[in-house]
Amino acid sequence: MTETTKPPAPDAVPTPPALRGLIPLPAAAARALLLAGGIATAASAFLAWTWTAEFPGDLTINGYPGGLQWLTFTAGVLTALFALASYGIRGLGWLLPARNNAPLVLTALGGFAVTWFTVIAISAELGGVVNLEPGGWIAAIASLLPLLGAFALPQEKTGTDGTKAALKAYIAKPDRIPAPQATSGWVQRAVITAVTIIGLGVFTYGIDTEYGELFVGYLFVVTFAMWALHTAGLLDRFSQLIAANRSFTLAMGFAAAIAFPFTQTDDHYANIGVNILIFGTVALGLNIVVGLAGLLDLGYVAFLGVGAYTAALVSGSEFSTISGVHLPFWASALAGAAASLVFGVLIGAPTLRLRGDYLAIVTLGFGEIFRIAVNNMDGDSGPDVTNGPNGIANIPDLNLLGFNFGQAHDIGGFTLGRFANYYLLMVLIMAIVVLVYTRAADSRIGRSWIAIREDETAATAMGINGFRVKLVAFALGAALAGLAGTVSAHVTYSVVPTPYQFAGSTPPNSAFLLAAVVLGGMGTVAGPLLGAALLYLLPEKLVFLQDKSLLAFGIALILLMRFRPEGIIANRRRQLEFHETGQLDVPKQTTLTDEPAVTKAGA
Repeated sequence: MTETTKPPAPDAVPTPPALRGLIPLPAAAARALLLAGGIATAASAFLAWTWTAEFPGDLTINGYPGGLQWLTFTAGVLTALFALASYGIRGLGWLLPARNNAPLVLTALGGFAVTWFTVIAISAELGGVVNLEPGGWIAAIASLLPLLGAFALPQEKTGTDGTKAALKAYIAKPDRIPAPQATSGWVQRAVITAVTIIGLGVFTYGIDTEYGELFVGYLFVVTFAMWALHTAGLLDRFSQLIAANRSFTLAMGFAAAIAFPFTQTDDHYANIGVNILIFGTVALGLNIVVGLAGLLDLGYVAFLGVGAYTAALVSGSEFSTISGVHLPFWASALAGAAASLVFGVLIGAPTLRLRGDYLAIVTLGFGEIFRIAVNNMDGDSGPDVTNGPNGIANIPDLNLLGFNFGQAHDIGGFTLGRFANYYLLMVLIMAIVVLVYTRAADSRIGRSWIAIREDETAATAMGINGFRVKLVAFALGAALAGLAGTVSAHVTYSVVPTPYQFAGSTPPNSAFLLAAVVLGGMGTVAGPLLGAALLYLLPEKLVFLQDKSLLAFGIALILLMRFRPEGIIANRRRQLEFHETGQLDVPKQTTLTDEPAVTKAGA
């Protein structure tokens, strides 16, 4: 006789776990405290926080925020908006599609972090709390109020009893988010356009920060705001819009990238932008090797060097050992990419039969061999090819179809300097690289890379030629790095061996590129670009930390690996790999008739 366990009645609803907050306070009072605290935090930005203008940003004016006060104002406004949305105010319900309280906690934390960081920085840099005006004390207390209210809000308990379980509930991902109502295509494209404009403004503000304290505050607000948007479910909603309008989203992204130099009045920030694009392009090439094929390459920066030295040798520089050769840019770009591709094949052919740590050690050795070799090719220790440690200097600016990249140009009333010209060139090259990457990833060879990454033995058993597939990934990644290196040589005017090492305090180096891929999100397009931007901006903006900047960077990486090991921008596959069942929105297993699965036991 066989017994079948009956599924639960359709109307049966499981009893939800007990809801409580960390602070014993009625939910209505907690929500009111949160709203009042957010408004008070935003209002406190209009008070003077210190009596002297020696602190950067001039926080001495009543009635008008300055510097870090604008960030406190922004955090306070976001906290108040989410608090109003939690009340069910008409027109604000779209802010909380997940219907949870985690975004309220995170926005309150963002306001508290930036305000208290500013107060502590004023006291530390000016010599004590006596330098705080009453407005500074009011801001500190006001930013504490929404935090208390947020922690008093009821949250679902997960796991065991205690504070740890409640804290996990605050940072847990939202429950399944209801699908957005169908909207017309032009409304979706209008939303994508608005988000692109806001994103360009946020990025421009961050890159234009004039001192380290402002950049740290910017990181606080942006980090907690993006975290809040994620837990609220807004990023998932936006991802659905992107999936339905991929071509339009990609076009808007490149339009925003093209618009960036037109928002700058100082060519120095365009210099930062072009370097971010160069290193982002190289990181995207490394993403093919590491993110798609699963090969750990610790000497990848050498391919960037091969492309840079190739372009320098045929650039017409007076210090080039190949005298009288001056190829046009398209020819030098192809030569640099081809040279890197050849080196990738020569290095990969004898080494890609290795796996794991052994392959990593061999690629690390290749990177060091390249740096030592070009350092010794000075005519004394070896053949006279690269001028040794002096490198190849005075590389001329590009002249493409009569457009001199070394001169300023007026376009539509905007003046584009030298670095802005190279920035626009790198946007074009980035578009080509993104096209190659996406086409390759979605092709048959791309699926083979993923199969090799997941289980090389199983992939080989299914008929995939693992060696050939890995060699193609190695060669293609090397070619993309060499292409970026040809532009890098002209941007920096010279090519020397020093930057092409495994690790160093400044980019480029192999550790920097690998960290950009892992930090941003392996296997994605936007992930390495975001990782390269963050890793390049952090040393540039955190100069005031001096020798402690690497310590701060290390702490940030540890926290990221603890709470989001799949990277800032991750695909679904890697999220499922790194998180336990139940942390993600995984559909419940059902039968073909959409009924809950039942278990059978023999009697």
